[in-house]
This record gives sequence, C-alpha cells and structure tokens, in this order.
Amino acid sequence: MGQIGPWQIVIILAVVVLLFGAKRLPDTARALGKSLRILKSETGAMKNDPPAAPEADEQQAPPAPKTIKAAPGDITGGRPVEEPRSSTHQA
Repeated sequence: MGQIGPWQIVIILAVVVLLFGAKRLPDTARALGKSLRILKSETGAMKNDPPAAPEADEQQAPPAPKTIKAAPGDITGGRPVEEPRSSTHQA
C-alpha cells in the first residue's frame, strides 16, 4: 500500500474539517486533551495504590461446632449438632 505522503495528510485533514466543521474541532480537541489528562492521572494513581487486602472470608476462623445439652449443667449429655445437608438423598 505504501507510505502516507503529505498530500494524503492534507486530504484527510480536509475531510475531517468538512465532516466535523471548523467550529467544533477546537472543542473536540479540548475534550480529547482533558480525557487524556484524566486517564494519565488515574493510571498513575493506580500504580501508587497499595495492593488490595485479602477478603475477610479468608481471614476468619471457621465457627465452633454447635452442641445441644441434655439438661442445664449436664456436660456429659452434650452432643454435636450436624448441619442439615443440601442433598435430596435421604438415608
């Protein structure tokens, strides 16, 4: 295809001016510059942020097993409570 020469650049610029109008081009360029500055500042802030902390679920210890006591104060009659299983299979 070849390289783009100076005449091709002039033709492309003329088409852009005709499509967007000379009045809107400065506003568009300003908005583009502002967007690029925001993007640059956000990427810089992202690089300076400390790494994210691990999720709270990973740091918590598993809950203690539940027990049911036969009578108040009776330690020998306690038994662990099994959580209900979500399977549809019954024994």
